[in-house]
Amino acid sequence: MNKATSRSPWAWIPTLYFAEGLPYVFVMTVSVIMYKRLEISNTDIALYTSWLYLPWVIKPFWSPLVDILRTKRFWIIGMQLVIGGGLAGVAFTLPMSNFFQYSLAFLWLMAFSSATHDIAADGFYMLGLSTHDQAFFVGIRNTFYRLAMLAGQGPLVILAGYLEQSGDSIPTAWSMTFFIFAGLFVAFFLYHLFLLPYPASDQKRENKDFGEIMRNFGETFVSFFTKKGIGLALVFLLVFRLGEAQLAKLASPFLLDDLAKGGLELTTSDIGFVYGTAGIIALTLGGIVGGIVVSRHGLKQWLWPMVFAMNLPNIAYIFLALLQTQNLAVISSAVVIEQFGYGFGFTAYMLYMIQLADGEHKTAHYALCTGFMALGMMLPGMISGWIEDQIGYLYFFIWVMICTIPGFIIAPFLHIDPEFGKKK
Repeated sequence: MNKATSRSPWAWIPTLYFAEGLPYVFVMTVSVIMYKRLEISNTDIALYTSWLYLPWVIKPFWSPLVDILRTKRFWIIGMQLVIGGGLAGVAFTLPMSNFFQYSLAFLWLMAFSSATHDIAADGFYMLGLSTHDQAFFVGIRNTFYRLAMLAGQGPLVILAGYLEQSGDSIPTAWSMTFFIFAGLFVAFFLYHLFLLPYPASDQKRENKDFGEIMRNFGETFVSFFTKKGIGLALVFLLVFRLGEAQLAKLASPFLLDDLAKGGLELTTSDIGFVYGTAGIIALTLGGIVGGIVVSRHGLKQWLWPMVFAMNLPNIAYIFLALLQTQNLAVISSAVVIEQFGYGFGFTAYMLYMIQLADGEHKTAHYALCTGFMALGMMLPGMISGWIEDQIGYLYFFIWVMICTIPGFIIAPFLHIDPEFGKKK
């Protein structure tokens, strides 16, 4: 067997999903911190950065083309290069007077490129691994995806904070930070160009005319929306993260805002330290433990513990809003609880989407699942800043806990194969 075809998953899954997670965190999370430091209002931050979810929402409309044209490997490598260009574009525009509009345009480019990369990477994952290996490595892949998100919130933000404090203006500090990470994506491009394997099932498709492509496109959608129990499944994908969708947009502004405004008044580097150290350890443990227990006992047995783990730790933010402490040990402990629960609980959500997408056109069907997942993040996130502006951080976090209730209501009615995820 060709060595490149049989290369160990450990050689490419960690780097692939780290590269998949970074542009997402740049667009969705780092941009929030950056715009907060550049004195954009919470309402505008939440509204405009939530709109950046749109490429992930509508990516199913071009996922069949990614599935049909060229190889997943081709799309992965190409999009990593484009993402690097988008990062450089943000870096160039931040010192300008109209930085908000221009930087958003490059973030849109990154968002569309990242969504396309997701389609190809997730398809590559399913084509290159057995069902059992998919279950085992889902914890690993989720861990490195989340490690990328926390690396973006950790070292990247610490670096920006250091540059802010070293005498550079805030726009210049963030511009330099984005230039550095543009270089990192060039490195990802080169690494995967030479070391990403060539699965036998990832082959260049035959040339097809436009009519045949459109027929395949239609078949993909019809086959997805006629799956058994699809209605309930889509409701679950939309509401399971209703609370998190709003929390994600306001967590960083909460940590940065003044005490008088209900925030914790941390520095940029403080936020990077909290999420980049304690959070990484907790998330790593949560994701790995989640993947291991499901691979041993199956998703069905662990669904309820993971539903609780996903949602209940959000109460830590109510505690922080009440206490308004600036003690990094206390804040880090709260983040540890929330991140471990998220890493453990999100394993169930990801595996449920893999089960739902299984069958013909699994790459495109999985993209449809993640599109609904993104819609469930986008719509609540858009109004979260306005809600917080109206009621303040404390009552906002109470509202977030109320929004976790629909997920608990839907979970008992989901169809889950008792053998799904178990070691054969």
